[in-house]
Amino acid sequence: MIADLAVGLDLGTSRLKGVVADPSGKVVAAAAEPYATARPEPGAAEQDPNDWERAARAVLVTLAESAPAASWAGIGLSGMIPTLVTLDAEGRPVGPAITWEDARATAEGDAFREGLGGDDLYRRTGQWVDGRYLLPMFARIRRTDPERAAATSTIVGAKDHLFAVLTGRVATDPSTATGFGCFDLSSGDWDEGLVAAGLGDGARPGLPSVEPPTATTPIRDDLAKELGLPARIPVSVGAADSVCGAWALGAVGAGDVAIVAGTSSVILGIADEPRLDPEHRYLVTPLARAGWGLEMDLVSTGSAVGWLASVLGAADEASVLAMAARAEPGARGVSFLPFLGGGEQGALWDPSLRGTLAGLTLSHEPADLSRALLEGIVLETRRCVDVLAGATGSVGEIAVAGWMSADPVPQWLADSTGRTVRPATTGSGGASALGAALVAAGTAGEAADIDGEARHPTADGVERWGELWRRHARLVEAVRVPDGADGEESAR
Repeated sequence: MIADLAVGLDLGTSRLKGVVADPSGKVVAAAAEPYATARPEPGAAEQDPNDWERAARAVLVTLAESAPAASWAGIGLSGMIPTLVTLDAEGRPVGPAITWEDARATAEGDAFREGLGGDDLYRRTGQWVDGRYLLPMFARIRRTDPERAAATSTIVGAKDHLFAVLTGRVATDPSTATGFGCFDLSSGDWDEGLVAAGLGDGARPGLPSVEPPTATTPIRDDLAKELGLPARIPVSVGAADSVCGAWALGAVGAGDVAIVAGTSSVILGIADEPRLDPEHRYLVTPLARAGWGLEMDLVSTGSAVGWLASVLGAADEASVLAMAARAEPGARGVSFLPFLGGGEQGALWDPSLRGTLAGLTLSHEPADLSRALLEGIVLETRRCVDVLAGATGSVGEIAVAGWMSADPVPQWLADSTGRTVRPATTGSGGASALGAALVAAGTAGEAADIDGEARHPTADGVERWGELWRRHARLVEAVRVPDGADGEESAR
């Protein structure tokens, strides 16, 4: 049997997704395994790295049942960032992983950024570093749990740990490295001065080597034998979920935008050079091939839709979308600011923002609330897309995957942004897993199975969404906390 299929594993926020893709980018098998997030105290979001390993084993076995492993040419990896894993000298996890949802290192993040000067740090790293980056996360552990810190030999990201589990070797890629808070865009390696500033005096843990996403290491012999996989099948270092998603969606030209909607929505604009923003409204991420991603993250989109489904007693998130499609445009006067994650990291990057309902009366129904929430998410996506267009100077297509690729959202995106929107069919495994498979295969992004019907803006729709935007923008400004109020910063 010819080995011409590639496997992609995406270590996401709530589950590990896996796909097998053929050389055309078509998904021929998919599987997923969930795992839990523990929230032992306010602001905490922890996961057990051993759960990831169990999920990876289960997904690989399931995939091999549908697409025989003898036909696999390689395995690629993708993962959520920034998520901290602390490893001992033997490469074993020390304590739980700290996921990107964790908000307990805010003080350490603020001290790190302000001590260096936020503008200078942004110029060097392309990141507006806060408490969700790995250096501040580890600094908090060293303050609150010195025994764990002392036992830590190396800090890595979630995907990096999965790579080590599969290969026995520790490495990261440039896009994942941006989540540490000390990766220098110019040199393409760690900035030792930033490491020292972030971790202070005393012994410091090591960092993984930074390697290209396509760099490979053979799978561990014992693991291959245990799972029934070919010996020495190459495992690619892979890349961050946003970067792999853009690869899968075929977002390759300057001005193109890839939106990968899951628990959060990652909005990645494509640029031909690392363009920084004076207002720090986006992050700069190296792509898996030539080019740069200008990235914004709306932190509570899919999670907000899921929350509303539970509050309304709806069967699932799809039910919320169906109700929204039936409701009148403008939700009969209801506005819903979708900042349910406690702040926002899109174009606003404002920790003071909270979910807000305005215009609600006794006459409103669940469909109106559903419509209002979806409209709020689409309008904040528009805000990000507009910023990216100004940064790149180009206007390309918007490719969207995940729950936002389902009707009625693509047409709403087209009308609100004035851009052509192409919902992507990437199979049940998701865009990031497919992108990881394409990285492993070395396949260009346009090879992915992007066969959704393009949605074009309509004159009536553009006018209607322009009115909704003005209403939305007024409400956002009305609820924002002035800079410095309550000891929090409300803008980057």
